[in-house]
Amino acid sequence: MQSIEVALLGCGVVGQGVVKLLSDESSPLWERLGKKLVIKKVLVRDLKQSRDVTLAEGVLTTDPREILEDDAIKIVIEVMGGIEPAGALLLQALNNGKHIVTANKALLAEAGGPIFEMAAEKKRHVGFEASVAGGIPILKGLSEGLIANRIERVSGIINGTANYILSEMTEHGLEFADVLKAAQEAGYAEADPTFDIDGIDAAHKLAILITLCYGCQVPFKEIYTEGIRNISSLDIDFADSLGYSIKLLAIAQETKQGVEARVHPTMLPHGHLLTQVHGAMNAIHVVGDAVGESMFYGAGAGSLPTASAVVSDVAMIAARLEEPSLLDIAQRLHPADVRPISEWEGEYYLRFAVRDCPGALAQIAGLLGDHDISITSVYQPERDEGAEVPIVVMTHEAREQNMQSALQKIEALETVLAKPVLVRVEKG
Repeated sequence: MQSIEVALLGCGVVGQGVVKLLSDESSPLWERLGKKLVIKKVLVRDLKQSRDVTLAEGVLTTDPREILEDDAIKIVIEVMGGIEPAGALLLQALNNGKHIVTANKALLAEAGGPIFEMAAEKKRHVGFEASVAGGIPILKGLSEGLIANRIERVSGIINGTANYILSEMTEHGLEFADVLKAAQEAGYAEADPTFDIDGIDAAHKLAILITLCYGCQVPFKEIYTEGIRNISSLDIDFADSLGYSIKLLAIAQETKQGVEARVHPTMLPHGHLLTQVHGAMNAIHVVGDAVGESMFYGAGAGSLPTASAVVSDVAMIAARLEEPSLLDIAQRLHPADVRPISEWEGEYYLRFAVRDCPGALAQIAGLLGDHDISITSVYQPERDEGAEVPIVVMTHEAREQNMQSALQKIEALETVLAKPVLVRVEKG
């Protein structure tokens, strides 16, 4: 059986998962591939650090040159994370004629252009299945399984931490801060959860999905990104009573004004497929012009699920070392026009905290009307006399720009005690 030598940049949680899968002699991988994948070198920062995997003497190294300058190593797997030095190392690997596999969503979203261009120039493969939704084969599904389709819309739950928090709040009536703390203690959330709860991680992944779906690179900073910090149990309860669930969604579609790209909390009707995605699971809903609706569901993170996607890329590249790639993105990228969120039109859920005094609702309704925003319904629960009053408003379709202008003026009212909460409503 032919052996193909590979190397890893990094040996953290995902890297160790890759080592386990490639070292499992009972795996059907080699038989199916007809080739043996051999780990020759693994780049680490500290040779003495304890790890859950055992590697032969001499495999671990702190010198990247032992990987980049070794002609016998055909595939370099990057699982170290961060934009640098990972980006520079991958560019050097490509320049030296090696194929690469990466799970690095931030790198591809923010600095992926030069990597794809170098790969095209050197006629090398770039595998990045693991960069979006962990073990779900969404990128291969889009680039191969749905290659005959125009992708009309892609939307998904692609951050497990945020979905876990919203699921726990929904199922147990808990508040955001309490669930976040428990998620950190259980290992579902990082000590610094900013990327997850503020939507940044999902926006990185959405940028990659857009590249595959629409053949363009949307600058990461042009993706409208909003997290879940402001969602309370009140909002979840109100949404449920109205027939909706709240999810953090990443959404993209082509419009006449450009590519729409946004990440934000979203109210979905209870019957929507994505409302059935609970806990830390991920799911991507794709609408193609030929296939119609498709749903990709599975574990979006974790050592072995993510390593599974990495190894699938390694295997596909090993099988096609000298063949052109279906993922030769640089050859078909075109500049992206991004439709700003200010032009979005849709229905809204609004929650206001106001003083218990006459005329508060009338002031809010008046300012909404002044900005061409029509109300469909108003909900005001019973409260103790003199207490802060929550007022929930559902609107007809309105323009985002008008909504933001109205909310600025409403927030300035003396009767309004806190920043209004806004959640966009999606029907499809």
